[in-house]
Amino acid sequence: MKVYNTLTRKKEEFIPLDESEIRMYVCGPTVYNYIHIGNARPFVVFDTMRKYLEYRGNKVCFVQNFTDVDDKIINRAREEGISPYEVGDKYIKAYFEDVQALNVTPATVHPRVTETIPEIIAFVEGLIQKGLAYEVDGDVYYSARKFPGYGKLSKQNIEELEAGSRVNVDERKQDPLDFVLWKAQKTEDEMAWESPWGMGRPGWHIECSAMSRKYLGETIDLHAGGQDLQFPHHENEIAQSEGFSGKPFARYWMHNGYITVDNEKMSKSLGNFFTVRDILKEFDGEVLRYFLLSGHYRGPINFSRDLMEQSQSALERMKNAKATLLHLIDTGSGPFTEEEKQKIDGYDRYRAKFIKAMDDDLNTADAISAVFELIRDVNTDTKSGASKDFARESLKLLNELTGVLGLLRKKENDSLDEELGQLIAERQEARKQKDFARADAIRDELAARGITLKDTPQGVQIIRS
Repeated sequence: MKVYNTLTRKKEEFIPLDESEIRMYVCGPTVYNYIHIGNARPFVVFDTMRKYLEYRGNKVCFVQNFTDVDDKIINRAREEGISPYEVGDKYIKAYFEDVQALNVTPATVHPRVTETIPEIIAFVEGLIQKGLAYEVDGDVYYSARKFPGYGKLSKQNIEELEAGSRVNVDERKQDPLDFVLWKAQKTEDEMAWESPWGMGRPGWHIECSAMSRKYLGETIDLHAGGQDLQFPHHENEIAQSEGFSGKPFARYWMHNGYITVDNEKMSKSLGNFFTVRDILKEFDGEVLRYFLLSGHYRGPINFSRDLMEQSQSALERMKNAKATLLHLIDTGSGPFTEEEKQKIDGYDRYRAKFIKAMDDDLNTADAISAVFELIRDVNTDTKSGASKDFARESLKLLNELTGVLGLLRKKENDSLDEELGQLIAERQEARKQKDFARADAIRDELAARGITLKDTPQGVQIIRS
C-alpha cells in the first residue's frame, strides 16, 4: 500500500516498523461540544484506514485521545453550571453515540488527558532537563528554535513564523516562537494539578505527545488528523517528541482536507455550522459516512443537501442489491449452475479493483466505484432469478467490500427492510385472494420508490429499477 506522507510530500510504500502490529495515532476531539461534520471527516477517514489495514491481515493498535482539559471546556463548564469533569464526561458520551451512528469502530485505547497527567509532567520535566524548555512564573515553554527540524512537517520557514508570532507576543517568552507546555492556574475554577512548577494544567500540544508515547512508544507508524492540525499542533508534537527521545516520532503523516458547506467555509456566524447530530435528524449515519468517503480524503469536500441526497440514493442502491441477494438466499433454487460458478469466479476482478484503489493512498472514491460495478453485474445476473449458492457467494463479496468501507453494517440491513417485507407479503396475499387492484397498487408504490418486483419460478425477485 502507498500513502501520501505529509512529511515528505510524496506517496510512499507503507512499511510498518513491526509487521506484527501497526501503531497508529489519530487526534481526537476536544470535548466541550457535540462533534461537527468537520470533526467527523477524519474520524471516518482514518477509521476506514484502520479497517482496511485489518482487512489486509494487519493487527492495528489504534489510539485516539480525548482532550478533556482545555479553556473551551472550562468556559463551557461555567456556562452550564457544572464542573469541567462533568463537561468532559457529557461530551465523550455524546461522541460515542454520534460515531456509532457513523459505524466508527472504537479505538484500541481512548486515553483522556486527565488520566495522563503524571506522564505529561514527567515529559515536561525531561524537556527542561534537556535544555529544550524553561519555566516562567509557573508557566513552562518549549524553546522551538532549539529543535533543528522545527517547521519540517508544515514546510514553514522559521523566519516567517517568527514574524507572524510577534503579533501577539508574550513578553515572558525567551523567543516569539516558543509555545506553552504547562499553564499555571489563574482562577480557582480552572482544572489544575500539583506540579514542580505549582498548580497548573498541560498545554494542548504536549498532551498528544505524552499519550502517544505512553500507549505506542517512542516511534509510531502513522499519525493522522485534519489538515488544520499540521501547524502548529502536529509540528509541535514532533518538536516535543523528537526533542525528548532523540528518535523519529512518526514515520508517516496523513491529513484529510477541509469541508466547506455550500462552497463556503463552515462558520457559526454564517449559519452553516452543522453538528453530526443535526444531520442525523434528517439522514441516516451511513449516508453521512458514504458522503465523507465519496471523494478522496486529501481533497476538499463540499457539504450540501443535494450531495447528501445523492449519497442517500447511492446507498439505497447498495441496500437494494443486498436485499435482493438476501431474498434469493431464502427463496432461490439450490446449488450453483456451471454458468453461475463462472460468473462468481469473474467477480474476483472487482475485489482486485477495490484493493488496487485502496492501496493507492486510500482512494475510497474508486473503491466505491468498484463496488457499484459489482452491484451492476449482480443485478444483471440475478434478474431472472438465481441459486441460493450464487446469491450467498455474491452477498459474501458485497459484504466483504462494503464492510471495509463501514457501509451496510447496520443490523436492520441484514434482512429485508421491515416495511418492504410487509408490503411484499401483503401483495402476495392480495394476489392469492385475487385482489389484483391492491396487488397492482402495492407494486406501483414500490416502483415509485425505485423497487421493481418480478415474479419468477424461484419466487418474488426484487430489482433496482
